[in-house]
Amino acid sequence: MKTIVWDVDDVLNDLMRVWFEDWAASSGASRSVRYEQLTSNPPHRILNIDHSQYLASLDDFRVSGKAGKMAPIAEVLDWFSRYGDAAHHVALTATPLSAGHVSAEWVMRNYGQWIRSFNVIPSQRPGVEAPQYHAKKHDFLAWWGKADVVVDDNEENIEGARSLGIRAVLFPRPWNGSTLKVAEALVELTQILLSPARDLPQKV
Repeated sequence: MKTIVWDVDDVLNDLMRVWFEDWAASSGASRSVRYEQLTSNPPHRILNIDHSQYLASLDDFRVSGKAGKMAPIAEVLDWFSRYGDAAHHVALTATPLSAGHVSAEWVMRNYGQWIRSFNVIPSQRPGVEAPQYHAKKHDFLAWWGKADVVVDDNEENIEGARSLGIRAVLFPRPWNGSTLKVAEALVELTQILLSPARDLPQKV
């Protein structure tokens, strides 16, 4: 049985979209910028705010209770309902340690029927000191050595997985180079999942 490693934010949920809508409404920001125009992540320059201001707002959103109320992406949840029992599933997220418990609870509440393992690569924040076991997701995947497929919206994470011989699906978002729709990306994942094991590249 293959093992799929899932990013959490903006793959299992719509964090950036939901945060952006909340931030725009509460800050009185001009609605001339739409979510679809957030072509870089982080999007602080597009929104004309400081990077530190963006991180503080996002972190506040994560622990405010609002992030915990996010709905899972319907198409992804439907995919799990159809194919979830055909693979092992692991969550691997980059989030500040202050919000790790929120993300873990959200994942287990919404996807716990299938996802049984939750892992964090801590996003660095000023004044927060913690052991750094793995600097990037690539480092975790290399250490862990069990992933067959990675699903992520970050192109660097996708390339890192592929450099280890792991198949990867780039989840379409405005800030990455995917030309697929969400449904098409999930079809790609299904094809990888259902392909014979011999069709997977040899891990290095």
